Amino acid sequence: MKKIAIIFIKLSLMMSFIPFQLNAQTASVATETTSTPTESKAAAAAAANVMLARLNEIKAMDKSNLTSSDKKELRKEVKALRTNLKENGNGVYLSVGAIIIIILLLVILL
Repeated sequence: MKKIAIIFIKLSLMMSFIPFQLNAQTASVATETTSTPTESKAAAAAAANVMLARLNEIKAMDKSNLTSSDKKELRKEVKALRTNLKENGNGVYLSVGAIIIIILLLVILL
């Protein structure tokens, strides 16, 4: 069993270091691809800051003199802003079950 685990680990390491594509790119293409993600990240960060500012503004409002329809619209807006912020989080989330399975696989294989 240990030999199989060691062979599997070696094979996975060897496969992870194999380059899948070795395409030569020109300098202009390489600079365009590197500048685009930073610009999109900056734009996403600016949009997130605008949404957070709007959420803080709504939170600071005096809602006692608003009508029920206005309160309903604010709730819808807050819900939409929060879902947009969660979608733009781009985080990797692991459930407790997934973490337990990963730990069990590591214990069994090693």
